[in-house]
Order: sequence, then structure tokens, then C-alpha cells
Amino acid sequence: MKQLLLTALTGLIFTACASAIGADTLTVMTHDSFAVSEEVVTAFETEYGVDVVFLKLGDAGEATNKAVLAANNPLADVFYGVDNTFLSRALEGDIFEIYDSPLLADIPPEFDLDPQHGALPVDFGDVCLNYDITYFKTHNIAPPANLEALLQPEYAGLLVVENPATSSPGLAFLLATIGRFGEGGYLDYWQGLVDNDVKVVNDWETAYYTEFSRWGGERPIVISYASSPPVEMIFAEEPMDAPVTAAVTADESCFRQIEFVGILRGTDQRELAEAWVDYMLSPVFQTDLPLQMFVFPVNYNAELAPEFTNYLVVPETTAFVSPEDIATHREEWIAAWTETVLR
Repeated sequence: MKQLLLTALTGLIFTACASAIGADTLTVMTHDSFAVSEEVVTAFETEYGVDVVFLKLGDAGEATNKAVLAANNPLADVFYGVDNTFLSRALEGDIFEIYDSPLLADIPPEFDLDPQHGALPVDFGDVCLNYDITYFKTHNIAPPANLEALLQPEYAGLLVVENPATSSPGLAFLLATIGRFGEGGYLDYWQGLVDNDVKVVNDWETAYYTEFSRWGGERPIVISYASSPPVEMIFAEEPMDAPVTAAVTADESCFRQIEFVGILRGTDQRELAEAWVDYMLSPVFQTDLPLQMFVFPVNYNAELAPEFTNYLVVPETTAFVSPEDIATHREEWIAAWTETVLR
């Protein structure tokens, strides 16, 4: 059962008063995994006398592509959900209006990847290997300690991954292998995974809830998030004493995703859109994020619930690929991966 986490509404910084905005509806375009507490949305709607409508348009990559294709006739007023793996596509498509939110002062600069402030950071999460603890105990096999371990024969046929051409976590994991093994070695690593019978599916839902052994599948290792194990506990039908899954976080085995929000160019609700962006960066919204979308807030004034942090392992060092390299080589890397893994 989800526990609502709200801090006091007093002290919120908004960029315009409700009476000055005078609008009836704000449309916020998101990816399919977007979630927020009803009370958090209602607080904004009440403050501004407005209805907030959420338009979910697929995975982060799919939603970004739709936003770019509709650049001259935007589908919404605000777009949340583009991440650092697809950020360059949004910026090159010139879909955002510039906005220097005052809330950026409360966000560490390492998350602020767009110096023009068209895309403003909202949250982050680490894409990692996850494994089914019970499977490895039952089969008397040590779980994989890092990415290199997956090439060993005892892990043959145990791994399921998402296709980086169709899945944001899949692309993040591809980037993890590039960051770990370099452009000269990542394809050799993937060929080793192919030789060790890796399975590829199109999306995270299929990988986690169909193929992963924790949910009845046959693969005890899956690409998911470092936050997945505590989430398994929080929403378990029966109380658990400890997580039943674990994330592999050692040796640059994870890739950090950062998600952004921006005002879509051409909106006729500019002031209201600014207010919503400020709200998403404020402590109230940021504190609500972890138990809604299981990501970390970027505002250092946000609070983290014990349920989220007690069993969470945060990587000390994540694999790194610069946004500039992602922008330059993303399609090339995906094409080379497709040729190596799927053909």
C-alpha cells in the first residue's frame, strides 16, 4: 500500500499567482510510468483554479519522438519524462522554451545537463542488474557480482534484457556496457552475452513481469532499477522481513538516468506552465516522487521515506557516458548492438 508523503505547503515558491494566470486546463505530456499522488495534484489545482490533464504517450524514447514530431503543433503545454539518454534528441528538436526556474538553486549542478534550461532536472535513478535471491539460494549458485560475471558458464540462459532501440532501461544498460568496456570492447562483451544465451525483449514490463523468475518467468537476472528491491517489499501482498530481489551495484555495473521537465514551445499557457515546472521541482512534489515512481528527487530539501531507503543500495560509482557522446553516437551504438545481438 502506497504511503502519501507530503511536506507542508507553506513556503512553496510559485512563479505567478493564480489570479494572474486565469486558465482552466494545463496539459502535461509524460511517459507511461509517470505517477503522482492525487493529493499533490489537487493542491496545485486548488492553488491555481485549474485542471491538470496528463497525457501518457509511451516509453521515454517514444514520448520524446512524439514531442519532436509535434514540435510545430505541441501536444501539451509541458513535457516530463525525457531522460539523459534521449535528451539530445529533444534539444536538437528545439521543443522546449527556456525557463530559469528559481528552484534550480536547490538542485545540485551535476543534474543540470541543459545549460540553456529548456530541460530542467526532476529525478534520477540507477539502472542495474537485478536478481532473484531465492533462485540462487535454491540452485546453490552465487549471484553475479558485476557485469563481467555474466559471461561465466554458470549464468548461461539466466539473463533477460530490454532492447535499447525500444526501451529506456534497455538503452541505459547498453550505455552501462559502453561506459564499462569502452567503444572498443562493448560489442565483444555483448557477443559474449549472446554466446551465453541472453534473452532480449522489447520493454521493461515484459522483462520484469513475464520473463523474470520472481514473477513466474524462467530468467533470474533482469535489467531493472536499484530501487526495485525495496519496491518489492513496499507493495508485497504479504509482509516481508527482507527483500526477495537484489541489485548488483559494484564495479560500474549501473547507469544513472536523469529525467527532465520542460515547457513545450508554442504553449499558450506559459505562466501556468512555469508554475507547474516550479511545483515539480518543489519539496512537496519531490518528496512524493520516491514512492510513486521509485526514483530519487533532485531537490536536496526533499525528504526520503524509511520504506524507500532501508533496503536500498546506491552505487558508489556508476558507468559514465557523456551526454555529448550519447548525442553523437546513440543511433550508431544501437545499430551496432542490433547487428551483434539480433542478427
